[in-house]
Amino acid sequence: MTEPTSNTPSDASAPAQAAPAAPAAGGDTRHQGQRKQERREPRADRPAGGKQLLNSAMADALRAATKGHALEVAEAPAEAEAPAAAPRQERAAGERPARTGQRHEQPRRSNKPGNGARRDGAGQGPRGPRRDAAPAAPKAPPRPRHPVVEKLAGMYPALFGEQPLPLKRGIFQDLMAAHPDAFDKNELKVALGLHTRSTRYLNAVAMGQPRHDLQGNVVEAMAPEHVFHALVEAFRRRKPRDGEDLQVKLRRRMGMAYIASNLSRDAFLERVQVKDEATQALLGAAMQEVAEFDAKAEALATAHAASGKSVAEFADMYGMHPAAAERHLQRAAQIKAIAAAPAAAPVAAEPAEDGEAAAE
Repeated sequence: MTEPTSNTPSDASAPAQAAPAAPAAGGDTRHQGQRKQERREPRADRPAGGKQLLNSAMADALRAATKGHALEVAEAPAEAEAPAAAPRQERAAGERPARTGQRHEQPRRSNKPGNGARRDGAGQGPRGPRRDAAPAAPKAPPRPRHPVVEKLAGMYPALFGEQPLPLKRGIFQDLMAAHPDAFDKNELKVALGLHTRSTRYLNAVAMGQPRHDLQGNVVEAMAPEHVFHALVEAFRRRKPRDGEDLQVKLRRRMGMAYIASNLSRDAFLERVQVKDEATQALLGAAMQEVAEFDAKAEALATAHAASGKSVAEFADMYGMHPAAAERHLQRAAQIKAIAAAPAAAPVAAEPAEDGEAAAE
């Protein structure tokens, strides 16, 4: 092979002259030198940047010298030159810098409305439900009411609507007299019994609301025994929530019902006539709490009368809230008025009418 003269353009590829030599056993250094030269030189069998190709004999020799190596011309191309460093792009105002190792081919998820929803909370607000939260149990549909009750609710929505009012005794006769042709007698009795035994009606009675006539006028106060038994039945139907102690709440409501009755202890117990042992024990605990409250109320009333101060000044002296001091003083006055009233004849418990709850 004749060596090209210095006048030929291929003279610039001087490292190719050593290519015909066969690789030695320790030819790694030689190959590394060829790799470095390949990085600086264009490919021998391809045009690069407009330079002339090597002649075919030199290309054949280069293939033979690199046979079986990473730089083999026929199989693997030479390593490309390292790309120049990309120019630094100016960061747009307000743009957050990318985190190290963060993937950039996908936009960051957003929980804001309008920017897509989380996989586990689609259509349920910006955050969505917790993944470990159990799905809420569907509410049971309300029980269908008797057709006659629905008819009464349309005629008297204030009395038979979603928030009913306690009915006057003898409401059955009033309805038959006002609408003689609108109701069947037996069906009306059944409908009134279902209505007055419903939980909504029992809650209205347990709150101590007075009785009303068809025109919505108050006609009489609710009997203490009816309030008490409606309260017990309404709590019996309730289901406790998480951590809720219904016994404690019922005991306090019993005490409140006793105070609101404006009766003495003996008179109240005679009216309610509790026979169930569990209810009787709970009522006994409620009466004991009221007795402790009454003792404190009478002591505070005596101290307040001797102080000659206003309720606010008296409450400040004892570190009490003025509203709490006022409640104690009112209860003390109520106890005094009940004790001063003439002894009334024993009053029998009024029977419930139209299906009202009057038994435990």
